[in-house]
Amino acid sequence: MVRAYKFLMRPTVGQQGALAEMLRDHCSLYSGALQERRDAHRHVSKTTVRYGQQSAQLKDIRAFDPECQGRWSFSSQQATLRRLDRAFAAFIRRVKAGDKPGYPRFRSGKRFDTVDFPKDGDGCRWDATPHDPVTRVRLQGVGHVRVHQRRPVVGKVKTISVKREGRRWYVILTAEKAQGEPLEPTGCVVGIDMGIAHFLADSHGEFVPNPRYGQKAATALETAQQALSRCKRGSKRRRKAVQAVAGLHGKVRRQRLDHAHKTALAYVRGNDFIAHEDLKIRNMSRIPVPKLDPEQSGRFLPNGAAVKAGLNRSIADAGWGVFLQILTAKAECAGRVVMAVDPSNASRRCPECGHIAKENRPTQEKFHCQACGHHAHADTVGALNVLRAGLVRRDARQG
Repeated sequence: MVRAYKFLMRPTVGQQGALAEMLRDHCSLYSGALQERRDAHRHVSKTTVRYGQQSAQLKDIRAFDPECQGRWSFSSQQATLRRLDRAFAAFIRRVKAGDKPGYPRFRSGKRFDTVDFPKDGDGCRWDATPHDPVTRVRLQGVGHVRVHQRRPVVGKVKTISVKREGRRWYVILTAEKAQGEPLEPTGCVVGIDMGIAHFLADSHGEFVPNPRYGQKAATALETAQQALSRCKRGSKRRRKAVQAVAGLHGKVRRQRLDHAHKTALAYVRGNDFIAHEDLKIRNMSRIPVPKLDPEQSGRFLPNGAAVKAGLNRSIADAGWGVFLQILTAKAECAGRVVMAVDPSNASRRCPECGHIAKENRPTQEKFHCQACGHHAHADTVGALNVLRAGLVRRDARQG
């Protein structure tokens, strides 16, 4: 089992400058390799440049520029070239699938925020000073950086990454360990129905309120964005305004993650089996296609884009996808089973008689079966049907 750990780093002022230079030089390497691939493809020969060819040039690049490229870990530079290679592989895969992907783009220094070290001990070293009560990570060209380690790392550290988020620096570890002991069985099963009015409803009739962190921070974000728009590009005031906007977005993101972790942990500890809807969130938040008015040239028919935009903001603010990923990961570590089921007609099917009709759900919250007269909350009905479908699927797999 591979687990990831993310810890806040406490670099000195000099180390912050070195870390920023490391990101800048890796960004320059990424952009130069991308330019080489673009030029080779545009040539009349249509030459294809691959990772192996670019990796073989690293030795000469480091010798030519020892003050910049030569300072950093060879393996981390190879990881940056692999990152570009994965971007091209994904681009080609989407082209073959008939999609409309964008060509891999150049990264500005402000948007290149991560450097990967593929192996602990190769250009980096986790817990480099074991005799010191303070945990430190050693990075080639930077030195021993203090780390705020808030929990023990279990297993053997495999990879190390350095990431910049606003003014903060983080170290991300992946550690490989044996499968731990599963939690004691509880004998409980549950189905959950994701929503907007409530974050989720479960088959026990309980509701988790939607915290709406993005909506609560909307006023402060709007003020910060307006202040940013009034700043001159390249000025010190603009840099401060950018940091203020990034800080607000980062706070909302951390709040969502905290809520998702706590909610998922509660359900994993209390249930042996969890069923949820197999939501296609990207399709649900897709923008309506504009349609031209055949009777009036240059005008479009109403397509509900404004209403859909508000719904899309609410879906993004709820953070369903992040929560389901965290739920699945925690369940795997705890020996629990999480199963996604088809959500079709989940809130229109009567849990008592099985009758399916659109009229069974007269409002967003109410469920009233037209066949047997069963009354319940619509989200609770959806969670019950999701649980039953999940149990059927589980039993079919076990059988």
